[in-house]
Amino acid sequence: MTTVQKVTFSAGDVTLTGNLFLPAGAGPAPGIVVAGTWTSVKELMADRYAERLADRGFAALSFDFTGYGESEGEPRDYEVPERKVRDINHAVTFLAGHPAVDATRLGALGVCAAAMYMSGNAVDDPRIRSLALVAPWLHDPEICREVYGGEEGVADKLADAARARATYEATGEVEYVPVVSGSDPRAAMPFDIDFYLNPDRGGLPQWPNRFAVMAWPGWLGYDSISLAPRLSRPVLLVHSEDAAIPHGARRFHAGLAGPKEFVWTEGDQFAFYDQEPQVTTAVDAAAAHFRRTLSHA
Repeated sequence: MTTVQKVTFSAGDVTLTGNLFLPAGAGPAPGIVVAGTWTSVKELMADRYAERLADRGFAALSFDFTGYGESEGEPRDYEVPERKVRDINHAVTFLAGHPAVDATRLGALGVCAAAMYMSGNAVDDPRIRSLALVAPWLHDPEICREVYGGEEGVADKLADAARARATYEATGEVEYVPVVSGSDPRAAMPFDIDFYLNPDRGGLPQWPNRFAVMAWPGWLGYDSISLAPRLSRPVLLVHSEDAAIPHGARRFHAGLAGPKEFVWTEGDQFAFYDQEPQVTTAVDAAAAHFRRTLSHA
């Protein structure tokens, strides 16, 4: 039987909170750090993937990033890619030091935006021997212009962010807009997205559906495509044509320096968060990938 432990660990000057899912059986297991979409808390999709990996024999850690969910940190709900990469590095340190984990067999699984952050950590963290990226959101400035309304759309978001940053620095007040809303054009995702709004899916009380406006420069400026040539570890991508920016995933895959595998399946982006058969397809592919690439042989 898979068991779960509530855990805490240090990430610099803050303490992060996570769930460590442990497989049945004796002996240290290979360890996987798991994270989900931008703005998410662990309960949205990371817990689901971590538990499924534990069911398949892996020790899997999901956690809340700095300023999110049960973890410490201010400002709250502030998307900072570089800080999330650092948090992942601290999570790897915690996992490597746990007695139930084999520190010589560590991997990482990122869903959606966490594909960028897991890759960002892995390029400089030799402890991570293998990556699995599920429905990966992988962007660079060119893709951001395509997604966010061209040069003008990006410029508008950067101007909004600059005003919000000035207010924060002057008053300490954080300006938020919804992450998801079909009625607010300033929302980070201005659409009615059932996964995030449905309380039976991702519309959970742990997730406040808010995006700090001053976070736009860090998000729009993060170049994940350029990370690919620096990744020599094995990488699996699981994606579909109907999921988010498949051409970004293709460009990233083409640039990878090491062993690589692409599993193309079906389903929209949000199906990979909590729907079947997409979740099982992704977890099975990731587990097979990790068994192969984290073996002692």
